[in-house]
Amino acid sequence: MHCDVIIVGLGGMGSAAAAHVAARGQRVLALDQFQPGHTQGSSHGKSRVIRLAYFEHPAYVPLLRRAYELWRKLETDTGQHLLQMTGGLMVGAPDSEVVAGSLKSAREHGLDHEVLDAAEIHRRFPPLTPRPGVVALHEHEAGVVFPENAIHAHLEVAARHGAALHFDEGVEDWHVRPSGSIEVRTSRARHECERLILSPGAWAASLFKIEWLPLEIEPQKLYWFEPDGGAAPFLPDRFPIYIWDLGGGRQFYGFPADAERRVKVAFFRSPDIDEPSMRAALAPCIPALSNGTLVDRVTCKYTMTPDHHFVIGPHPDYPNVVVGSPCSGHGYKFASVVGEILADLATSGATRHPIDLFSPLRFSVN
Repeated sequence: MHCDVIIVGLGGMGSAAAAHVAARGQRVLALDQFQPGHTQGSSHGKSRVIRLAYFEHPAYVPLLRRAYELWRKLETDTGQHLLQMTGGLMVGAPDSEVVAGSLKSAREHGLDHEVLDAAEIHRRFPPLTPRPGVVALHEHEAGVVFPENAIHAHLEVAARHGAALHFDEGVEDWHVRPSGSIEVRTSRARHECERLILSPGAWAASLFKIEWLPLEIEPQKLYWFEPDGGAAPFLPDRFPIYIWDLGGGRQFYGFPADAERRVKVAFFRSPDIDEPSMRAALAPCIPALSNGTLVDRVTCKYTMTPDHHFVIGPHPDYPNVVVGSPCSGHGYKFASVVGEILADLATSGATRHPIDLFSPLRFSVN
């Protein structure tokens, strides 16, 4: 099959790229080794946090503003419910990474926010029991993205614009021919294209073919509890998403109750956390969860870089190959705008979005 653009990987980023590229009139072939919404990668688990006051770096905020616009446009285009705004709390000591970094982003970009002390946190959100001295940045424009729904919505748009979507077809190899065209060999066939987008998630280390790119896979455990005393205080109209910085590089995050009245919580970049460790961390902070009944657990894969920033840009050796790994465990909320960026780079070789922070060349040994 010969086409303009082949996209490898149809998780959060690849499905968005397929939608954006196909909508621009390109002939698109999109490939994934699994079925949509599978549980083998990084784009499952029913919910992802979305927030504007970004503690990781203020440079992410303009991308988030565009991501919000594109998520809402996708909802309109498909009629699917993809966002749930609940408000958000960034909790910790005033000088913690989460609180101080969030305040820096909020102030630099003029984001609507307020700072709550421990007593006010508990008054507004009774399940939370912070110790004295803990504070929180509270923002209204934060909430939940539903990842499986979003993937299906992006695939719907891609198919509507003529993209060929091939599932259960894993990519085994690719190479750029002397002519400049690209051959992609899969478990089923050989395909040819002019431009290639690689967004394979946890398979990036092998499929990117960038030997010096330092990517590591970390499994992460997600837990769902039925709260002690019932889910009513955790319902989305009264309980926000949150990230809680315990200090010492330990952070956990969580969500309001879902439609099944289960409450999801997980540690951030802590692959060794087990159920007893999770309960011990929750005990002084959210006792209703610490004392609750564990009803489910799921593992997903983070693709980590040493600096915890994304990898997005042209391949260092092949200008008609684009790589995308919005990794290190905080990328899903950006999927809508990353799809636009990948489409820009593949179709025009440039993007208006600020992505210098994400260049793969920052890790080059040359």
